Amino acid sequence: MKVRTPSGEINIEMSGSDDKPVVMMAHSLGCNLHMWDPQMPVLQDKFRVIRLDMRGHGQSDVTPGPYTLEGLGDDVIAVMDALSLKSVHWVGLSIGGMIGQGLLLRYPERFLSAALCDTSSAIPSEAMPVWHDRIAKVTADGLISIADATMERWFTSDFLSSSDASDQQAAKNVRAQFTGTADDGYVACCRAIMDLNYTDQLSKIETPVCLIVGEEDIATPVEASQTIHQHISGSELHILENASHIANVEQTEAFDNALLPFLKKQANLA
Repeated sequence: MKVRTPSGEINIEMSGSDDKPVVMMAHSLGCNLHMWDPQMPVLQDKFRVIRLDMRGHGQSDVTPGPYTLEGLGDDVIAVMDALSLKSVHWVGLSIGGMIGQGLLLRYPERFLSAALCDTSSAIPSEAMPVWHDRIAKVTADGLISIADATMERWFTSDFLSSSDASDQQAAKNVRAQFTGTADDGYVACCRAIMDLNYTDQLSKIETPVCLIVGEEDIATPVEASQTIHQHISGSELHILENASHIANVEQTEAFDNALLPFLKKQANLA
């Protein structure tokens, strides 16, 4: 369904019964809400799950840039308000985790807990040329021009070369999400990410936080999650073996085994 916000319509999908604790999920740059399909079997029985297509992605509006992480966070609050949700549990991966940090800092009363997955709290200055080059490439030649390189960054070589049919299909599904993303929406979100700089504020966060990261994540390395972990008192950190950036897809069982107990504990579920 579509939810109208001040910045345009945001596409969401709701699963589970209305009487359950609410989990909101935000995907990676260049994906859509179906990135979370692997988690639905373990989540929708115990939670009301609301998955978002962030602005510029999936079936949400591709509005003109510039975008900011704070503005993307305001989209989340607008969706919550439209659905009369006072507070939720947040799960975000990559840019979804970046948006989550901003939400915890700006609207702490609206979030009962947060899982920040394969993400970072700042973009180092030495990485800026990479982002500029990526934006230039996509602007000139479209997302298809960087699709292969992105998959190699998002998944381990073992996963991409796996002979297992389910692995092959999972990688194919993510690639289709990526190539189906609007070029303009992707570029606008890239520019928002380049302004990421939350590290020095993280100690203000008192919300329960769980960090999950693939051990072989190139895009947002383990060190980035360790930095967040060190700055947020009481946070927990899970490093998943044989996983890269889209860890929830590559190592679904290990990811679920880190995420589900955290959410159940924070929601006081048996």
